[in-house]
Amino acid sequence: MSAATRRDLIRTGAGLAAAAAIPGKAGAQAPVRWDISIPWGPSEFHTLNAQRFAAEVRGATSGAVQMTVHPGGALGVRANETVRAVGDGVVPMAEFTAFQNVGDLPILGIESIPFLIANYDELAVMHSLVRPTWERELERRNQTVLYMCPWPTQLFYFKRPIATAADLRGIRMRTYDRVTAEMCTRLGMVPQQLTNPDVVPALASGRIDAVMTSGTTAVAQRYWEFLRHAYVTNHLWATNFMVVNNDAWRRLPQATRTQVQDLAKRLEPEFWNVSKAEHDTRMGELRQNGMTVEEPSPALVQALRQATATMGEEFVRANPAAGPILQQFRQRVGRA
Repeated sequence: MSAATRRDLIRTGAGLAAAAAIPGKAGAQAPVRWDISIPWGPSEFHTLNAQRFAAEVRGATSGAVQMTVHPGGALGVRANETVRAVGDGVVPMAEFTAFQNVGDLPILGIESIPFLIANYDELAVMHSLVRPTWERELERRNQTVLYMCPWPTQLFYFKRPIATAADLRGIRMRTYDRVTAEMCTRLGMVPQQLTNPDVVPALASGRIDAVMTSGTTAVAQRYWEFLRHAYVTNHLWATNFMVVNNDAWRRLPQATRTQVQDLAKRLEPEFWNVSKAEHDTRMGELRQNGMTVEEPSPALVQALRQATATMGEEFVRANPAAGPILQQFRQRVGRA
């Protein structure tokens, strides 16, 4: 985002905030109107969750707080710029995936340590341990977390069948961040770090040969037009955060903030249930469109795990605060 664009957006946000403070008829307060930046497409479930949240906030506050969801990065905020953009007040609200913002807050990458977390139950355990740290660090960056919701199980998608680690050598794989780039490098692949909107153009141009992501994004972006084979690797987890700029947030009356927070707390488990249902639904759609979907071979699983076995220790060396969290997590899930 250019500096000029950032300044224009800040001015727009300031104008909206000022407008919200102008008394209307009979001394009524004008509604607070917040734009929500969303990187995902309009049909993806995180976007639909955000739209539901906005609608319920409007109802719960009798229209005092009105949120407008802007999917597909329409506000000009890239996925990996979101923590900065919200903290700076470029947008009053936004959703982002944790690992895409590790450049600003490295501890966000803890759940993407390869093969650390096996399922949703273990993910909930990790969140119970790390969420206070996440929320505290984001508070220091001038934002408040309203709710979190994970993406479904992750897969690898290829043009041709993959049976062993040898089959991976030289494949140009879309990655998310430094951790996944390191994972791919260790497996002999060539990492290409891309955000969601850049994946399809990269597939079409031949810049990449393979992608890692959930079935949700694979269906939304019609990967079957480029790729034929999907493997349920479950190699990492990725959680989305819905955050609000603290300057905007604190302008709301305390009673209204409590209403919004209570609503977010009530809806968050429902949003998790939507995520849990996504995987099977999207796997069926991939198959219907001609893709093969299967578990990776035992040889490939072994190679993936061996290549990434030390990455948890390396994450802790780079992020010492993660050490006690990982130790407690492994004790809680029985892998101490």
